[in-house]
Amino acid sequence: MVSSTTSCYQTVFLREHNLNIHHCDDLTSQMDGDLDNWDVSSLPKEQCDIIEADSFWCLSKFLDGIQDNYIFAQLGIQHKVNQLKELIQRIDGPLHRHLQHHGVDYLQFSFRWMNNLLTRELPLHCTIRLWDTYLAESDGFASFQLYVCAAFLLHWRRELLIERDFQGLMLMLQNLPTQNWSDSEIGVLVAEAYRLKFTFADAPNHLQSGER
Repeated sequence: MVSSTTSCYQTVFLREHNLNIHHCDDLTSQMDGDLDNWDVSSLPKEQCDIIEADSFWCLSKFLDGIQDNYIFAQLGIQHKVNQLKELIQRIDGPLHRHLQHHGVDYLQFSFRWMNNLLTRELPLHCTIRLWDTYLAESDGFASFQLYVCAAFLLHWRRELLIERDFQGLMLMLQNLPTQNWSDSEIGVLVAEAYRLKFTFADAPNHLQSGER
């Protein structure tokens, strides 16, 4: 998880460093188009050390608000997974029952979403766009991430309801086709997450964890 998370900060600081040196739009376009494979071997060691230090500080600050996710048994994540289950059950009963009927437990797919903050489900440039919204949340991003994950699951509703067995559902949920996503899709995802938050955040019944 830490390596995936750190990559987001390193990419942002690399982009900032190169823009400060070259002051050109062409480099921005190049990095935006191939963030995952950009070569940093040409950077001087001093600059690498600065980027590493900045990334470490930002990551430490970022993780301060979700420490319960990474203690023994990862109780914070398990709690969020249960909350996601309760939320989907209330928002979309047919989808929830479809998953339950075929033996799909929310822990089997959404644990990774919560643990890695969707970094493994989205292209790197999309993760950076999403985290920009996370960091702007005045009340902390941990609660908002619940609604992002709910919106993310609901986005694939039609495809999931087509699947008719456990294997098909799990293959779909663990390999969601986001490789061609852009900021546009993330904007729609975030907007839907805000809609869910404003609709349900003040209705505590949907966050009463328990087996149903």
